[in-house]
Amino acid sequence: MSTTAQVETVSTAADKAKLAAAGLLVVGAVAAFYLLGQQDLWLRIVALLVLVIAGIAVFFTSAPGKELIAFGQDSVKELRKVVWPTGSEARQMTMYVFAFVVVMALFLWATDKTLEWLLYSVILGWKH
Repeated sequence: MSTTAQVETVSTAADKAKLAAAGLLVVGAVAAFYLLGQQDLWLRIVALLVLVIAGIAVFFTSAPGKELIAFGQDSVKELRKVVWPTGSEARQMTMYVFAFVVVMALFLWATDKTLEWLLYSVILGWKH
């Protein structure tokens, strides 16, 4: 059964330019933060935030950005379809898990002690 891998690529030159511009804006934000090192901290932070927000805005106008928004909207729709357990159901399942962990811990402890006794006392003849 041969399946070909689907690779998503940026299809248009405009999308490539938008992604490049978004990347440059983010890199420019970091560069501006450090180049404005002699200025007040609030000015550096404002420049950083403005350029990062501009980069994010440019990204969301590209096709991959729009696909990301659509994916987020679909995820929210699916999340609303989930049937969440009630509080009592959640507590009951938590107690089941806790009881299973205790039983498993006791089983593993008993297995460990049995193997320790079998190996050291019976097979090797060592006495503790």
